Amino acid sequence: MFVLALGLVLMLGAHVFASLRGPRGRLVERIGADPYRGLHSLVALLGLVLVVWGFIRYRASDWEQIWVPPEHARDLTWTLMWLACVSLACMYGKPSRFRGWLRHPLLAALTLWSLAHLVSNGDAGGMLLFGAFFVWSIYARVALERRGDAGAAPAAAFTRADATALAVARHAPPLFRRRGRDRLVSRGR
Repeated sequence: MFVLALGLVLMLGAHVFASLRGPRGRLVERIGADPYRGLHSLVALLGLVLVVWGFIRYRASDWEQIWVPPEHARDLTWTLMWLACVSLACMYGKPSRFRGWLRHPLLAALTLWSLAHLVSNGDAGGMLLFGAFFVWSIYARVALERRGDAGAAPAAAFTRADATALAVARHAPPLFRRRGRDRLVSRGR
């Protein structure tokens, strides 16, 4: 689980550093904007690779069940995942009422995704992975608000983009079926 934790520290740490405008600005002045972007991307990508590799290794050999989620957690997880899909579908495109409500659709999707998985996973590695993303997504939202970033402007009425987001989310659940996910990450139990 060390590799997973190291990957999370690198990936999320790079993003937290980017939100600290003072230290980030001093580093950009020292090395330049493009080298900073390259360094940030490299550290975040290395972190992502370590997260994926560490989680696969954890699930294959270090599995540690902390608690057993109740059976009804599955329904809550599916509901949260559907809402995460709606949020993600609002990320691009024209202004919409949903996008205005969410303000930062990608962060909303990440928060809902990580919360959904925290509810349905009672193992140590899952709690570390999804808990870290949940905490970071809340931190990022607060950091954006402190900077005065209001996010997407709300639309006056429901738009075609809202209908598109609902349609995309309606057809997304088959992508998350357990059979397909387990092909990507073997539990090893």
